[in-house]
Amino acid sequence: MRVLFAALMIYPLKLETALLITGLFLIALHALALWKARDVQEWLRAFPRSRTLGAVLLVIATAWSWYLIKTIDLGEFSNWRERLLVLIPVAAVLTYLYVEEFLAVRALGMVTLLAAEPLLEAAFLRPEASRLFLVTLVYVWIVFAMFWIGMPYTLRNQIAWVASSPKRWRAAAFAGLAYGALLLVLPATYGKAAL
Repeated sequence: MRVLFAALMIYPLKLETALLITGLFLIALHALALWKARDVQEWLRAFPRSRTLGAVLLVIATAWSWYLIKTIDLGEFSNWRERLLVLIPVAAVLTYLYVEEFLAVRALGMVTLLAAEPLLEAAFLRPEASRLFLVTLVYVWIVFAMFWIGMPYTLRNQIAWVASSPKRWRAAAFAGLAYGALLLVLPATYGKAAL
């Protein structure tokens, strides 16, 4: 079964690598949030309405989606490939032109959903129960991302809530650091056979 699934995988990402990347990502972001708390809070407050960051994230989401449609096996929807390859850039341009409000938040949600797939794929069919630490985190990101796309003001409210109290900000930053460190340590528990 695992051999069959390996042939269908989109991304050649191992669980150990996914844990390492995600752990380092969490540690870097939350360490920066502790070290430059005021600057990060100001940047986060400006982010939801940033047209420039929205455009950059939208280009990333568009290019990533286009590449996936171009390269993956669509099965019974393969006859839609050419239409989708045209539709994706057209939809991106229309989104940029007509979805001005909270474009950065919506585009961040799109990129988050795209980034979730390789992480979940890396953990799929792995026997280690500790993979659930990664899977749980990714599903939380997916839920948040869906809200950011459909109701983008929720990210603005989340930022305001976390940044409203120095204690809350530090608690969130330390929690992110601790979770990142946990993800970095997990591969060491797998033993040499898993690597």
